[in-house]
Amino acid sequence: MMKFYVKVHDNFIAVCDEDLINKTFEDGNTRLEVSARFYKDKLLDYKEVKNLLANGINLNLVGNKCVKLALDNKIIKKENILYIKGIPHAQIYTI
Repeated sequence: MMKFYVKVHDNFIAVCDEDLINKTFEDGNTRLEVSARFYKDKLLDYKEVKNLLANGINLNLVGNKCVKLALDNKIIKKENILYIKGIPHAQIYTI
């Protein structure tokens, strides 16, 4: 079963695939740190994350599974995705 770490910050929701926590990816001058401090609060399943993202306004997503979930449910668009060492990362800020 797919699981995701989720942390709700004051003005956005951070989500990452469970297997990416505490990993760092670098590509040239771009660095993506999937820190527990930023992403790890609750461990949720696919349905819980889908519902949470559908109601989120500002999102920070990292990982193949959570980015695919957001794409499949039309929460983000392909042009919102940046790849760092093959790992998809999307940030959506509407306010």
